[in-house]
Amino acid sequence: MIEKVELIYSKHFEKFKDQEVLKETLYIVSVSIGNLEDISFRAIHTLKNADIIACEDTRITNFLLQQYGIRNKTVSYYSHVEQSKLDYFIGELKSGKSVALVSDAGTPCISDPGNLFVSKCIEEEINVVSVPGCSASIHSLVLSGFTTKKFYFQGFLPQKKGRQTLF
Repeated sequence: MIEKVELIYSKHFEKFKDQEVLKETLYIVSVSIGNLEDISFRAIHTLKNADIIACEDTRITNFLLQQYGIRNKTVSYYSHVEQSKLDYFIGELKSGKSVALVSDAGTPCISDPGNLFVSKCIEEEINVVSVPGCSASIHSLVLSGFTTKKFYFQGFLPQKKGRQTLF
């Protein structure tokens, strides 16, 4: 897969060669859900060029990165360590580094860690950039046949208590 992606990436890289990954910037990078080939060229470019990749699970993210020949430093950033690692990442950003935040699948901050990080960056006047990707919820809606004029996104449902009453 790496060779295939490198060939395609090199053809499209012209669009990104002048688009540097900014220092002192947090990038919220959307990754694919279920199909590694759904990731955007911009996401690959950002992940290749960020100084640090903050990720929910380093094993899952490293698998994704290996598929695209990316060997950047990864640091875990999941819900149980979100508060304790915040100062580390803010310090790295203030020292001039760029950080790309990814979830195991999908977009950080949507039912995944990241809101605290983004809020702290805004408070500290650190630049935050979103690198959008495909949205599984939107594609599910489109494929459902339901009306798309109005819909509601709930996020994860409770595992046990309150699941039935939520509806």
